Amino acid sequence: MDFHFIWKAIVIVFGGVLILRLAGRKSISQMTVAQTVMMIAIGSLIIQPVGDRNIWITIAITLLLVLTLLFIEYIVLKNDTLERFFYGQSIVVIENGQLQEQNLKKLRLTVDMLELRLRQQGIQHMSDVQWATIESNGQLGYSLKPEKQAATKEDMQKLQTLIQTALPNAPLQPPMIQPNETGNLFTEVAEKKHQTPPPTHLE
Repeated sequence: MDFHFIWKAIVIVFGGVLILRLAGRKSISQMTVAQTVMMIAIGSLIIQPVGDRNIWITIAITLLLVLTLLFIEYIVLKNDTLERFFYGQSIVVIENGQLQEQNLKKLRLTVDMLELRLRQQGIQHMSDVQWATIESNGQLGYSLKPEKQAATKEDMQKLQTLIQTALPNAPLQPPMIQPNETGNLFTEVAEKKHQTPPPTHLE
């Protein structure tokens, strides 16, 4: 029995790992379109030597593909137009708490799909969002309105200093926070309905 496929498999594993390390370490969700296409091509190509194709030619072709990808990544650093062409650009889907319907249609993204991404970020109300974008890698980027952003330690220290300056003998008591009883993106899931009905073409 011919066991030549064993050493081929070992070379493929070691060669593939080294070449992909050269390409860079990113998860699928962080890859650009060019990187995703290249990794699919490499995955299809690199297994072929097991089926009697010349292993060294395959490794050479795979290395050439990765070098081409690195060249693309280098030139997009130098030219914004090429960067937009190869990587695309971010698209605004929420501005000042309002849906950008035209951009959602361009992305073929429904309101329910957008709300899913907002819930994954712990956002309860779309109206709390100042900006939300779908990035070129498909991930959601967002910025909350200033009044909805969490206070930092610096903010708390400034507030404590102001209170102690104005009322040096007053005991510091934490403010009472009233629970928000109105519906949010999470209660929509539990109740299986939108609090505010979205446009019919984006349901």
